[in-house]
Amino acid sequence: MSDYILSCSASCDLSPEWTKKRDLHYVNFNITVDGKSMKDDMGISLSPRELVKMMQAGAECKTSMVSIGEYVDYFRPFLDAGKDLIHVSLSSGISGTFNSARQAGEMLREEYPDRKIYIFDSLAASSGYGLLMELAADKRDEGLSVDELAEWIESNRLNIRHWFFSTDLSFYIKGGRISKTAGTVGQVLNICPLLDVDLEGRLIPREKIRTKKKVVKRIVEKMIEDADGGLNYNGKVFISDSDIELGNQVQSLIEEIFPQLKGKIVRFDIGCTIASHTGPGTVALFFYGKKRVN
Repeated sequence: MSDYILSCSASCDLSPEWTKKRDLHYVNFNITVDGKSMKDDMGISLSPRELVKMMQAGAECKTSMVSIGEYVDYFRPFLDAGKDLIHVSLSSGISGTFNSARQAGEMLREEYPDRKIYIFDSLAASSGYGLLMELAADKRDEGLSVDELAEWIESNRLNIRHWFFSTDLSFYIKGGRISKTAGTVGQVLNICPLLDVDLEGRLIPREKIRTKKKVVKRIVEKMIEDADGGLNYNGKVFISDSDIELGNQVQSLIEEIFPQLKGKIVRFDIGCTIASHTGPGTVALFFYGKKRVN
């Protein structure tokens, strides 16, 4: 048992069972569905698949970051128990929650001067954020101290590669992330934008690809280009999705091209916080690779 806590938020899109197995603690995010406040607690209260169905039926979904007070209440029991703390937040490029966690950490350092409190910006999202936590848990279990693990997270977070695509632009249009004109044209032309995460943890469209078949092929080509060791990559791979069939296609193609990964790819749902913005038809691929450069 480690003498420090490794913590994240529910928006890392793992599962309660997985976080328990890896001894990862998480704080819930806040979502509102048709005016009703709910928690993104990794699907315990509301499954991501059910949320996507509700969105397709017309439900209005909003998210709100974890407040400073919520973080203080969440962190305090760990510190009271005499534990040091490493908390890694959802990317500041898509949420203000890192600033809330950072301010909570500053307040608690004054109250607990003997405790070490590290607050990190993951610069990652969904199960890419989850993969960073998974690899950090591996390092913790190898025996890294709280200071050593903090240094490892700082040095390696930009090596977590994210590639994802969406085949349904309607919720990007609805949320204002794509203009109505561009989105409508994209839908008519069967455009499936391919995106990744930049150095500041922002979601950036990189390519416009026509048809689902071509974008499935292209996302795996990106893994060949970016993975640590290229085609020899034998590290961990996470896939999260809001479309099981498309996720299956991506997994099958990876296992065909990277036979050493057959049976090793781990699948998760895109969680409620992220799904509230991306909607259906999204598949995201995560692996350890070359450090992001833009």
